[in-house]
Amino acid sequence: MTPNDTAKPPHSPIEYILNASCRAGIGIVAAVATFLAERDCYICALEQFDDDSTERFFMRAVFRLQASSPTIDAIGEQFGAGVAARLDMQWKIHDPTDAVKTVIMVSKDDHCLDDLLYRRRNGELNMSITAVVSNHLDLRPMVEREGIRFIFLPVMKENKAQQEARLLEVVEETRAELVILARYMQILSDELARRLAGRCINIHHSFLPGFKGAKPYHQAFDRGVKLIGATAHYVTPDLDEGPIIEQMVTRVDHNFKPEQLVRIGRDNECMALAGAVKFHIERRVFVHGNKTIVFRGP
Repeated sequence: MTPNDTAKPPHSPIEYILNASCRAGIGIVAAVATFLAERDCYICALEQFDDDSTERFFMRAVFRLQASSPTIDAIGEQFGAGVAARLDMQWKIHDPTDAVKTVIMVSKDDHCLDDLLYRRRNGELNMSITAVVSNHLDLRPMVEREGIRFIFLPVMKENKAQQEARLLEVVEETRAELVILARYMQILSDELARRLAGRCINIHHSFLPGFKGAKPYHQAFDRGVKLIGATAHYVTPDLDEGPIIEQMVTRVDHNFKPEQLVRIGRDNECMALAGAVKFHIERRVFVHGNKTIVFRGP
């Protein structure tokens, strides 16, 4: 087993995650709960949300099989043909012990990458990093020490389309389900952003929607802000306008110089990005238009 592998725990009951959404109405929770109970499935946790503005219903249910339960494949087939079909439901059942195949993209800053690698090592993030892609060579030693493939794709105006095509090849070759922009200092093309919709998370070193563009902490200093933050969001063709997953803020005052704000900002960036990645991996996020529903616990 390599350091990048994640083994399933032996002899422990597997809990499955059911994510579902449909038009809001009466009896949805009862229909799902009854379906699982009739198949002797134990519901460990259930969260739901009705969006009154769009009349849309969202649910995340965690359940485990008992000795007399059908197989998970049979449960999926029966649910799809029954409850899901009747309610015109979008749904999927996930096995949370399956490590999420992930590509991380970086430039020169190492703090977000280092934090993600640490959290993966200690089991907090159940992901298998299939490759780290960078437009610089600075972080290659850090990546290769972890036994992870490092791919150097320098980006210039003349080769941007070619390098983005190569990136998509890497994603497809490795069957990556998630792409993380861990301070990747390049703007993705509209086409690439569309191709990665709903599976590409970016960390923005500001509390969106304020202070976009270059040197946000210096902008914040010039405005005398009392709060600084960082925002993790899904990438869309609209620059830094994608659905927000997680945000972190820190209170500051007039004593803080730009350099101090940058240091505090790094911590906010790490925490916001790690939180967003964890929510995504644990199937807690539903994208709904230009915003998200995030079920935070248990």
